[in-house]
Amino acid sequence: MVTAVAVEQWGGPVPRRHLRAVSNETAPPEAASPTLEELLLACGRGSSEAFDALYAELAAQVIRVARRVVHDPDMAEDVAQEALVEAWRTSPKYDPARGSARAWVLTIAHRRAIDRVRREQRQRDQVEAEAATAEREAAPGAQDTVVEVDFRRWQSARVREALDVLSDLQREAIELAYYGGRTQAEIAEQLGVPLGTTKTRIRDGMTRLREALKEVPR
Repeated sequence: MVTAVAVEQWGGPVPRRHLRAVSNETAPPEAASPTLEELLLACGRGSSEAFDALYAELAAQVIRVARRVVHDPDMAEDVAQEALVEAWRTSPKYDPARGSARAWVLTIAHRRAIDRVRREQRQRDQVEAEAATAEREAAPGAQDTVVEVDFRRWQSARVREALDVLSDLQREAIELAYYGGRTQAEIAEQLGVPLGTTKTRIRDGMTRLREALKEVPR
């Protein structure tokens, strides 16, 4: 029979073994083998021998249930181990009147497998989100973009006509930004003026353009 090994303390020793363990002894024949329900009830009373027998009977089925959900063989074994340990821990709560021992243990396995899939998905989503954020932050010019309103909204004859309401300095800065595709820093360097001056010209010019076009700032 499989040898029980004590693990963590959850109100008593918990038998645990690797799921690939095989029996190397032949158990003597018994007059009447206990049912799974009887074994699970005995587990609830702290019988590690009963858990050995329950494990031998259900381990393969528990792995199959886990593998159908997680698809990865190694992960399925981990999930199955967790499910069987949980079955031992919670066996005092088992009530035969509410279902068979087999269904009770396999339900635990199925729930554990779903929890693992969800946890893995959350981790993947978090990694992808962090990677996307890092990529945006590392993009060239990401912190020096002057386009406050979509460029295409200003590429029209109406906007070009509205540019006449601006001062020459404002119009020059805005044309370089929106039609020349330059950043504030590039405009300041090209015009030979401080960056703050460039920002002010663009900001004031955009305000006057909005007023001329009767648009509400976003």
